[in-house]
Amino acid sequence: MKSAVSSLVRSNNSLISRTLLYHSSKPISQSPFFLSNIPKNLFNQRYQKLQFSPNSTSIMASLSKSEQAREPPALPLPSPPLTKFKIGLCQLSVTPDKERNIKHARKAIEEAAQKGAQLVLLPEIWNSPYSNDSFPVYAEDINAGGDASPSTAMLSEVASRLKITIVGGSIPERCGDKLYNTCCVFGTDGKLKAKHRKIHLFDIDIPGKITFMESKTLTAGETPTVVDTDVGRIGIGICYDIRFTELAMIYAARGAHLICYPGAFNMTTGPLHWELSQRARAMDNQLYVATCSPARDPGAGYVAWGHSTLVGPFGEVLASTEHEEDIIIAEIDYSILEQRRVSLPFTKQRRGDLYKLVDIQRLNSH
Repeated sequence: MKSAVSSLVRSNNSLISRTLLYHSSKPISQSPFFLSNIPKNLFNQRYQKLQFSPNSTSIMASLSKSEQAREPPALPLPSPPLTKFKIGLCQLSVTPDKERNIKHARKAIEEAAQKGAQLVLLPEIWNSPYSNDSFPVYAEDINAGGDASPSTAMLSEVASRLKITIVGGSIPERCGDKLYNTCCVFGTDGKLKAKHRKIHLFDIDIPGKITFMESKTLTAGETPTVVDTDVGRIGIGICYDIRFTELAMIYAARGAHLICYPGAFNMTTGPLHWELSQRARAMDNQLYVATCSPARDPGAGYVAWGHSTLVGPFGEVLASTEHEEDIIIAEIDYSILEQRRVSLPFTKQRRGDLYKLVDIQRLNSH
């Protein structure tokens, strides 16, 4: 199992990973089932009053519908290394001065840790202005590290020194002749545990409001990212990734306790969709969702909405900033995950005979 989990977090860009939903037209009577696979307590609860013959396949098939809705079958929620801890969301102001941005982020992380945060989340593109002109100028070679990537070198040093886990927002990454919008996760030992390259690029055109095309400079990532840390199993998405529920569903099926989305929604979509998307991803998948935005700068070329937020597994907003620079500390309690899933057991009520989510990466790794 350990090797299977580790395979989920390796940064192998040759592994093409996509998600798809498809409709199954196979009749229930043709679905495979095995009487020995039916949990005895579940059988007694639901079917002890029913009279059926051994050939009544529709009843037997219905027991496996929820498992069939995920391919491969969903992993069980793992026992986290701790039940309760504090997360720090650092909503930072960003300037054209990269060295200042790095020092400012370091100070914010230290302040969050001083207030008890064991996990710290930074914003999307915190070391650079958010613009296609800036991405190539501020990009760093994360694989080379050291002086070639001062932003991640700082994150590694601080994580190790303070013994905390850092989901390092995102920075422009240069790899060969390509640029990516990349999030790095550092463990308490300061080592890079995972690297997520933004899968869904922000290409939108809302007439009279906002037009932005990340694909003019950036390349899309190809690997969903789930990483085991000292504060639980975390799925990673970046900003526009939050709009794609399939990605969050994959993370839930891989046993994530929490999904972190550094993001920079804008003044057009932010008021309408930012909180809504977070609450939907958390509620649909019955897990925690944490987001972190840059602070709003009305004079910037791209104006961020702000409102970094922690959402619980019932879709409830547990903590949120306004639009100014801020650091908020909030508690995550993983014991609530099981309570919510027992109260609303829809993970066991899916109709695998009608729809299915296929995790291409896991499927190909089997």
